[in-house]
Amino acid sequence: MHMTLEADYAVRIVERLSESDGRLDAHTISEDTRVPLRFSLKILRKLVAENLVKSYKGAKGGYTLAREPGLITLRQVIEAVEGPYVLNRCLTKDYNCCHTECRFHHIYDEVSALVRQRLDQVTFDREKKPD
Repeated sequence: MHMTLEADYAVRIVERLSESDGRLDAHTISEDTRVPLRFSLKILRKLVAENLVKSYKGAKGGYTLAREPGLITLRQVIEAVEGPYVLNRCLTKDYNCCHTECRFHHIYDEVSALVRQRLDQVTFDREKKPD
């Protein structure tokens, strides 16, 4: 398993914004993170919609974090672009699992909960190193 490219890009974007003392425009974010501009704009829209990033219009516009980096978790960023983290699609509300007596369902649920818990423990605070 691996994280989607979109989630990886979102993490890079939020990390870059956490390093900035002011607003950054989309071109700068794109160049600094090596995320294509069109993809950066798409991800930034999602991050703004989830209130993780703030967007400013106009000549002096750009993007900043919507709150302190220590209040933004890795899970929030990943889920902003991917939706709720689950190990298997059978755990999503939209999926209709035909295996009603799946003996692995509870294990998938347990592992998903552990991963979500761990992702919640990591923030974008530059002063605090992830455990």
